[in-house]
Amino acid sequence: MKNILLINLCILLYSASLAQSIPPSSKNNDPAFIDINLEQVVGPMKPVWAWFGYDEPNYTYMKDGKKLLSEIAQLSPVPVYVRTHSLLVTGDGKAALKWGSTNVYTEDADGKPVYNWAIIDSIFDTYINRGMKPLAQIGFMPQALSTHPEPYRHYWKPGDPYTDIITGWAYPPKDYDKWRELVYQWAKHSVERYGKKEVESWYWEVWNEPNGYYWKGTQEEFFKLYDYAADGIKKALPTARIGGINVAGTSSKTATEWTTKFIEHCISGTNYATGKTGAPLDALLFHAKGSPRLVDGMVRMNMSPQLRDISAGFRIAASYPQTSKLPLIIGESDPEGCAACGMATNPENAYRNGTLYSSYTAASFAREYLLADQYKINFLGAVSWSFEFEDQPWFYGFRDLATNGVDKPVLNVFRMFGMMSGDRVTVSANRMYSLQTVVDSSIKGTQTEIGALATKAATSAAVMVWNYHDEDKKGAAEPVTLTFKGIPAKKVTAKTYLIDSDHSNSYEVWKKMGSPQHPTKEQIATLEKAGKLQCVQQQQKTTNAGELQLVFPLQRQAVALVILNW
Repeated sequence: MKNILLINLCILLYSASLAQSIPPSSKNNDPAFIDINLEQVVGPMKPVWAWFGYDEPNYTYMKDGKKLLSEIAQLSPVPVYVRTHSLLVTGDGKAALKWGSTNVYTEDADGKPVYNWAIIDSIFDTYINRGMKPLAQIGFMPQALSTHPEPYRHYWKPGDPYTDIITGWAYPPKDYDKWRELVYQWAKHSVERYGKKEVESWYWEVWNEPNGYYWKGTQEEFFKLYDYAADGIKKALPTARIGGINVAGTSSKTATEWTTKFIEHCISGTNYATGKTGAPLDALLFHAKGSPRLVDGMVRMNMSPQLRDISAGFRIAASYPQTSKLPLIIGESDPEGCAACGMATNPENAYRNGTLYSSYTAASFAREYLLADQYKINFLGAVSWSFEFEDQPWFYGFRDLATNGVDKPVLNVFRMFGMMSGDRVTVSANRMYSLQTVVDSSIKGTQTEIGALATKAATSAAVMVWNYHDEDKKGAAEPVTLTFKGIPAKKVTAKTYLIDSDHSNSYEVWKKMGSPQHPTKEQIATLEKAGKLQCVQQQQKTTNAGELQLVFPLQRQAVALVILNW
């Protein structure tokens, strides 16, 4: 009884705060109206968001890495795919920024291969034990196979030139047969350890951004690298799924050329490994990045380059009959390019700790669905290249989902996505920018965008609502009028979850603590609680001829999720 009274009191207090925070009028912005028609299906709500990745593979099995992977696995109703770099890199397994190693391949004094699966097993075991799936990246080059083995280990740190990371691991193999055999042995070992059915559910990919810094060979040498790797995989498991090419800057002229030539090589080129025509291609992958800047001391996001990259990748795939139905994976899909470049050295990345990152994520994923609808392609997943950085300063401004084991606001957007199921349904929002406008120029108008993404399942509906603008400014809450149509029930339960300055936001709580770099156990417990997704209201409602109207306030850069159950 006490719990019921407490819940009712919380609802009354929250309702009172809503009434106080809604301004009587808005001088700068039109009132926001959003209509959700549950009877008009757009397409399935595919869990394209349930893909994550990071540079540093050895963080996987460390304390905060395991904790975060458990949380990511728990928030998703489907298996989450995980992608990481450096799975074949030579070294002692010690983690560092933009570095990792597994030491799977060395050679003895006679030049014969020596395989050691201990570290790579600990990485994949961490995934499999949580019901996750590898998007297994075949790379980079072991030191004993590299045509340029020295220097090999780098010691990059934030602020250093990005090119400092490019060492011996980025070069072609000195022996392609040994490269193929390494890949064959890895796939064979995986089947023996995890079982044929499990490994058949993975995706494999060769290398990363060969058109950029990550490959120090020619285009033809990369195609050869791919052919030999694919031949090794298929020899071990003919039903394994392998793809490429994960170019950087997909909409650029050079990236488009790389992608089209790669596809054409896989369709009709001479296979370097077999001498036959074509190469296996079970998925097509590419990258998409935005471009924030610091303008007069303020962060200004830019979603447009990221969406143009996605549009280019979808368009290229749709232009070939052989790839138009292939699974498409955006191998990295982010607001910008360097996860390990913190805001101290890159002040344009100061968006990462707070609600600008979470609202950007909501607004950008909504457009990814719309672009997939437009090109009518098989959009499988978009990898958020954002994980965690072990034993680093609190809220340093890395592009991560958690800091020192404490969840950031952006992770709560993915918790919201995990609560949306069924089919996407039509949304009409007077403050939502058109898809073409955002592709062309992002969200830079005089008004913030108050947009939505909505779904309907058998006995529920959900709508994610965001108040987003590229400029990193605070803004008072605005009233949002949300109207549902086509509800097949007389009574519903409505729950509202919220990410803003006051809810689901560990960063704001940390700042109010005085931004401690050595928080106490009590402070950490408070931060962990603040990092979880908060339900701010639950109420019973009666529909009128299948319609229901809700009004709630939404701060600038906030995200809300409203769920109806009947």
